[in-house]
Amino acid sequence: MTGEIVLVTGASGHMGFRAVVNALEAGYHVRAAVRNQAKADTILAAPSIKALVPGKKLTFVFVPDIIADGAYDGAVKDVTYILHIASPLAGAGDDYERDTIQPAVKGTSGVLKSALKAPTVKRIVITSSIVAVIPWNDFIMEETDQVFTADDRIPDSYPPFVHHFQAYAAAKTRALNVTDKFMETEKPHFEVSNIMPSFFIGKNELITDAKYILSGTNNVAFAPVLGRKSDFPNPGAMSHVDDVAKVHVLALDPKIKGNQNFGLMSGGVAGNKWADSIEIVKKHFPEAVKAGRLPANGAQPTKRLLIDTSKTDKILGIKQRSYEDAVVSVAEHYLELLEKAGGKVEILANDDL
Repeated sequence: MTGEIVLVTGASGHMGFRAVVNALEAGYHVRAAVRNQAKADTILAAPSIKALVPGKKLTFVFVPDIIADGAYDGAVKDVTYILHIASPLAGAGDDYERDTIQPAVKGTSGVLKSALKAPTVKRIVITSSIVAVIPWNDFIMEETDQVFTADDRIPDSYPPFVHHFQAYAAAKTRALNVTDKFMETEKPHFEVSNIMPSFFIGKNELITDAKYILSGTNNVAFAPVLGRKSDFPNPGAMSHVDDVAKVHVLALDPKIKGNQNFGLMSGGVAGNKWADSIEIVKKHFPEAVKAGRLPANGAQPTKRLLIDTSKTDKILGIKQRSYEDAVVSVAEHYLELLEKAGGKVEILANDDL
């Protein structure tokens, strides 16, 4: 790995940051793509980065607009590997096509096109999602006994969308299908593997203010812990964020065959129930619950979803961490930040983040 450069897009995001840390720990040189210097400074200030003392092993490249033509042309110069993680989360904006779908699709196709111009690139690992291979137009209405895998494929879906999560799923499906078509038609000099995580949950080290604790996908697991109530049944598919980041880096290893799809979901084929987070914090943090710092009285319904991700465990040699581990890491982080804030903070609703 000496001298091999990994470009990481979306490096200032929850999972992107963990991928940067994992890649540095694995011995790679990392070129982190961020929008601006402020994002780079946030990464450099993180304890995990300071502990690594990366020096020249961590550099930055600014990509202010990921859907601009040739956005990554400069970023891919001399890199051996690419972790393409940058993509909007569900609920990124009110205009689903503009704010969610196009950035996911054009961002992915843009990376692929830029890599085509860079002869040094050997492999690209793309963050897809397990939702990319599930027909949400049907699933959002009723549960199914079908067991999905990361190797499944479905056609693109189009509006109208009844929920922002449906638009997010459509974005991931289109981006995955664009990738498959690119590989078939262009037959590039590099390999592409897709990582299909479920909702990734776990401590987000880049959050340094307790009011932002519900940012990103941690919201689904931790909102009920803080007393928030939702009536939308999210699919019961969760992954520990550290597992997701680790799998991205493991998939770069040339000893692992390329052009594969790796799914992630803790809890086995049947997954977990979101509201279990309430019992988890009651078990691990009884004093905080009693004192009201963790109200543990919210609600988050779960829609059953069956996904077999055993291929990932077998090929990459990992044992996926539990939902309990993920929730505990978020709760510990929140309580630390809450103490720093003097014990009182106004948590921002997910729509305000």
